[in-house]
Amino acid sequence: MKLFAGLGNPGPKYAGNRHNIGFMALDRIAADHGFGPWRNRFQGLVAEGRLGTEKVVLLKPETFMNLSGQSVGEALRFYKLTPDDLTVFHDELDLAPGKVRVKQGGGHAGHNGLRSIHQHLGEGYYRVRLGIGHPGHKDRVSAYVLSDFAKADQDWLDDLLRGLSDGAAALARGDAAGFMNAVSLRMAPPRSSTTSARPGAATKMTVPAEAAAEGKVPDAAPPASPLQRLIDRFR
Repeated sequence: MKLFAGLGNPGPKYAGNRHNIGFMALDRIAADHGFGPWRNRFQGLVAEGRLGTEKVVLLKPETFMNLSGQSVGEALRFYKLTPDDLTVFHDELDLAPGKVRVKQGGGHAGHNGLRSIHQHLGEGYYRVRLGIGHPGHKDRVSAYVLSDFAKADQDWLDDLLRGLSDGAAALARGDAAGFMNAVSLRMAPPRSSTTSARPGAATKMTVPAEAAAEGKVPDAAPPASPLQRLIDRFR
């Protein structure tokens, strides 16, 4: 069994905030993978289901961000799990919007939700760091994370959440590279080939494991030259 915890603040006032991207990730996973209804448990909301062959509990603490460790710790103890079984989804100021990294251990970098979990469980759990970008000055951070995503963010945000859901089963079985590959494919979908594939057929694109683990997305193919476009026209 695995515990996926998404960090955020409870209530409709905060639902669209950048700080709540962890809640958004779990909501998408629950909806896409047919998890049971959300129930009040462990000072939060819990949904249970399966990702592949792995039983997974989703937890959204309702303690507010700076007390997240109370809820997560209570759930971990109830299910007799260890920090190795825990993955926390959270916003990350130090990553560009839409970038994702997976790591285990390390500091909390001033994130109040992670700070609270550190206090209750130590640092040995896994994190899915979801980039939201930085406002440019530390004095603007609080207002920035507690503001809603802009309309211009909605396309990449939707692709990101879908990618997280696509890769959730891989993440549950401990396959970080497979998870990152699924996210990368959603953020940079396969292109049609004009040279070797039949018309209308999509070419499968796979991100190498070493690149996926770093959250790297392949560069777009360079534009065709005028001569190549002329050749393609008469194929």
